[in-house]
Amino acid sequence: MKIINDNGCGWLNQLPKRLNIKKLNENLKSDYLIVGAGYTGLSAARKLSEIDKNKRIIIVDAQLAGEGGSSRNSGYLVDTTLNDGFTSNSDIENYKKKTKIYELGIKSVKKYIKEHQVDCDWNESGKYFASSKIEDEAKAKSFSRLLNNLNYENKLIYKDEIKKKLGTSFYNVAVYTKGGVLLNPGKLIRSMIDTLPDNVKLFENTQLLNWKKMNDKIICNFANNIIETQKIIFCTNGFLRSLKVKKNYSFPITLTASMTRPLIDEELNNLGYPKEWGVLPIRPMGATIRLTNDKRILIRNTAELTNPNLMTSNDLSKRIKKHQYGIEKRFPNLPKNIIEHSWSGIVCRSGNSSQIFEKIEKNIYAAGCYNGSGIGAGTLFGEQIAIMASNQQSNEIEVINQRKKPNWLPPQPFLNIGIYTRLAYERFKARSEI
Repeated sequence: MKIINDNGCGWLNQLPKRLNIKKLNENLKSDYLIVGAGYTGLSAARKLSEIDKNKRIIIVDAQLAGEGGSSRNSGYLVDTTLNDGFTSNSDIENYKKKTKIYELGIKSVKKYIKEHQVDCDWNESGKYFASSKIEDEAKAKSFSRLLNNLNYENKLIYKDEIKKKLGTSFYNVAVYTKGGVLLNPGKLIRSMIDTLPDNVKLFENTQLLNWKKMNDKIICNFANNIIETQKIIFCTNGFLRSLKVKKNYSFPITLTASMTRPLIDEELNNLGYPKEWGVLPIRPMGATIRLTNDKRILIRNTAELTNPNLMTSNDLSKRIKKHQYGIEKRFPNLPKNIIEHSWSGIVCRSGNSSQIFEKIEKNIYAAGCYNGSGIGAGTLFGEQIAIMASNQQSNEIEVINQRKKPNWLPPQPFLNIGIYTRLAYERFKARSEI
């Protein structure tokens, strides 16, 4: 699959253009080759350098570093999730294990930000799980009870209070959870690129075509060159499957989002001047909505089993119309033509919402499949997979290894049939929540 760079992402378009971008143009040898320069790969490189500054560390990415899912998400650093299959009473122990990973992920990101004095619009504002359907009150109450049992501070709120907080009358019921963080993913990932250690070489627009193990070395082939490495760490998240790494345990989903221009004072006044907020849907496939730090509205209400790089301008226009409709439903008094940026990106899923983190075989490692929680989990898993690849151990690795492992997925075409069917079902149920 050819990977391309596009210029639609609103988070990235607000940043200065990067200079000194290098593409692989010679044959090289390394101690560690990291495939994928997102949260996971960049964190792995930083940790490997910290462990041993004398090691030769190379990162390659098929597109520009950080411009995949790491900068194309909605900017939620989550402590709890609702629609991940772990919230039933019968599975509460697995939910505890997953939220422990989220907790460690938040700590990892917070530590990095403090050490490098990163400005990424960090806001410990919490988040809302919301629905326009009052019949979802039962699901909201059940989730609130679960959070109470696990000592997560939360509050069940209804239409009038929601309107005061968000500036919209669209939602009828919500669970506010205090522990989540909102941030600018573009600023965060850009800082991770800018702070790479000196002994890390980064090559961009450098797609790994194939790889093979030969004796104690791993030979990696690119368009015109070869990298021979002692160890390889796959950090490509949604593209693990295309590289034949744990291919029967994860699959990519394409999400499409839009971001408006900043709202002006008159528009904000009509909304009641709300503070920055973030909403996740109670119903799977409902819309994710944010009012950002700079007073833009972000909406993501499409999820599809399709290649984002094959999306034509006409296809994107159809999805933008859904975004416009979603904004109009929530904010009918806003102008109709305020969308400024629209983009697609990949999220990686497993059949049971579990992550990939393991030694595949000698000298081959993989981390990914974050099921929509990649900022924290990706940063954490990158650091810890580096520790594992260095033949070391940590308390964090012990916690990660206690999680439920991803389940095996059926081969094609049965997998895609199942995914299409599930997405269509959830899309139908959430049609009011676009």
